[in-house]
Amino acid sequence: MGLVLLVRHGQASFGADDYDVLSETGVAQSKRLGAWLAEAGLGPTALVHGAMRRQRDTATAMAEGAGWSLAPELDVGWNEFDHLGVVARGLDALGADAGTRSPTALDRRAFQHAFQEATARWSGGEHDHEYDESWPAFVARATGALARASARAGVTVVVSSGGPIAVACAATIDPAATAANLPRLWNAFNTVCANTGVTRVITGSTGRRLLTFNEHSHLARDQVTYR
Repeated sequence: MGLVLLVRHGQASFGADDYDVLSETGVAQSKRLGAWLAEAGLGPTALVHGAMRRQRDTATAMAEGAGWSLAPELDVGWNEFDHLGVVARGLDALGADAGTRSPTALDRRAFQHAFQEATARWSGGEHDHEYDESWPAFVARATGALARASARAGVTVVVSSGGPIAVACAATIDPAATAANLPRLWNAFNTVCANTGVTRVITGSTGRRLLTFNEHSHLARDQVTYR
């Protein structure tokens, strides 16, 4: 029996020149999560992260907070989808004014609205050829990464992002989800993932089961962030 802990990275630097950098809050969230897991007596047999800097640095800060000595491993299957590219393509397709076609020019509320509309278009299946990574390709990549993590014995901690984690959750609770239903399930999970939220997936004789989703009680109220 194997246990996989899916961890969303700490808060990144929204609105900065380089989004893919943990904010001070993101570093603190990550260290606190590591300490919380250590306090609970959890000692992972593997620590895996995607290739994004925010994912790698979250894994490093977690290990520091927990006092873990195991070396992190890279699995690019856990990379986030190109959310800025998807939003930019969505804004363009939806006829946004030229001054608002850049995702980085939007404030948080406007970005969230654009994100929801753009990802609905991306996952709808009618425009796959317009994206560098289509929705089906992204789903296959994320579910493949989950299969690799679930095949390990012991406790595997994976640091990823909201998109792949939401795919893992949707595919686990409904492995037979249709092409129409999977995006709806994915969106329901993806829109509420907190930074450093923990999702637990167990693999046993009957297959994979979702035990918990988006645990973030390790964070003080003023530390809870979603973007």
